[in-house]
Formats: sequence, structure tokens, C-alpha cells
Amino acid sequence: MQTHGALAPSPWVQRWSALVPHGASVLDVACGSGRHLRWFAQRGCRVTGVDRDAAALEPLRDAGEVLVADIENGPWPLAGRRFDAVVVTNYLWRPLLPTLVASVAPGGVLLYETFAAGNETVGKPSRPDFLLRPGELLGAAVGLRIVAYEDGFLGGPDRYVQRLAAVRETPTSAVAPRYPL
Repeated sequence: MQTHGALAPSPWVQRWSALVPHGASVLDVACGSGRHLRWFAQRGCRVTGVDRDAAALEPLRDAGEVLVADIENGPWPLAGRRFDAVVVTNYLWRPLLPTLVASVAPGGVLLYETFAAGNETVGKPSRPDFLLRPGELLGAAVGLRIVAYEDGFLGGPDRYVQRLAAVRETPTSAVAPRYPL
């Protein structure tokens, strides 16, 4: 079985990474082996990854800042910090959703993709605690401008997902947004 570190970045993250400029600060939440952290580091971004698995983070220390933290049972290790991009894939801890949205800097982007209701019919995860309810990701992103959103079935491997690209607009970005389609 391949680990996240051996996998290519998510096509969703790749597509919407055009919203993240060179030199931007990027937070990869529950980054595991760092497929997205590496993707953004290779694109010239300043990257930060947080995960509870110290062994998975160790090889990433040369790519950027890494923090070992249990973000479900401990305090948020990045309190007060904001990032030009916050990236979350294959991870859901509902109490953390407001913190993640608040971590998006003005002009920044939230890229989120995780499992949704329906996934219990095709595999794991199957517990409702780990599956977004219909429209739940849209509700979590209140205060951000939704640039793209999908909720449905994907093949290869079969799974149900919700995914979102959203920006925290500034007064100037709201005048003439340039979001690639």
C-alpha cells in the first residue's frame, strides 16, 4: 500500500494551487508524509505541516516547518498564526473547522477535500464522525468566498468526497477577482 508521501498530490489541490502565489505561506493540516507540503515547497512556498505522527514528519524537516501535535486532544499549536493557504485532505475533526477557517489570512485560500456521506457504502472511512454531511463544508466556510465546490462520487478508488476552494477576500480582491476556472 502506498503512503501519502508516495502519492501524487490530490488533483483538486493541484488544480486550485494556482490561487497560491510563489512565496506564500502554506499550512498543511494532518499532513502525514507530506504530499501536499512537498508540492507547495517545490512551487516556492514557505510551508508548515502539522501532524501527530513524528516519524512521518521527520523526513519533511528539510522542506519546511513541521510541528508534531495532537490537534484533536491538545491545544491548537498555531494559535494566532494566519497562512496564505490552508490545505486539508482526507481529514475531518469538526471542532477544528472554525480554527482552520480563521487561519486563512486576508487574500488567502482554503483548499479542503475529505470524505463525505455515502462513503460508508463503498469503503472506509465509514463512521459518520469521519464523513461530512451534505453541504457541511460549505457551512464551515462561512465568511470565505467559495470559488469551487463539489460533493459527490469519485472513482479510482471509489469514494464519496466534498471538496472546496475558497478565498478570504480583501477589499481589493472583491473588486475584480481573478480566480482561474
